[in-house]
Amino acid sequence: MMAILPYLLIGAVLALAGVLVQARYVSFWAQKPEDYASGPAFDIRERLNGPIVCEGVIFGPTGRVSSRFVADFEASWQGNVGIMTEVFTYDSGAVQNRQWKLTVNDDGEIQAEAPDVVGVGRGRQKGSAVLLNYRIKLAEEAGGHVLNTTDWMYLTPNGVIMNRSQFRKFGIKVAELVATMRPRDAA
Repeated sequence: MMAILPYLLIGAVLALAGVLVQARYVSFWAQKPEDYASGPAFDIRERLNGPIVCEGVIFGPTGRVSSRFVADFEASWQGNVGIMTEVFTYDSGAVQNRQWKLTVNDDGEIQAEAPDVVGVGRGRQKGSAVLLNYRIKLAEEAGGHVLNTTDWMYLTPNGVIMNRSQFRKFGIKVAELVATMRPRDAA
């Protein structure tokens, strides 16, 4: 048994290294805004402006759909500072409101603040994609947990925005959101 122990330890280390390499180079986390630099320009000051409809699903930790929603957004900008109000209606009948304050620097860097965001979210717009990272505090009735969130938004050729977000606790994915966003008049 003692002779096998070093081989088991080496196997465990190699497995962990494989998981870390996969997470860094071939997963959701492997993306960088620069990967999308050659796509059409996605400027949130233009695309997230006015009335917007959002429709999506949330997947729980097992990968099954745990919730569906429709949301109405209203966004307006004064130069590089925007306010976006969101009203989510879930399939359970629950309604959730959020108001973002978004600031875009001339270099594409983004700061995002909302009442349920811990600290300031940070991100970047580049080419056809926007990345936003922030920590969100769930409502007390949902456990009150603080989750690390990675939001990716991708501009499609017809102007619809595809949103994919992952929510993690202690590095473990606990939920994923996939949604579309488009101007209300295009709905």
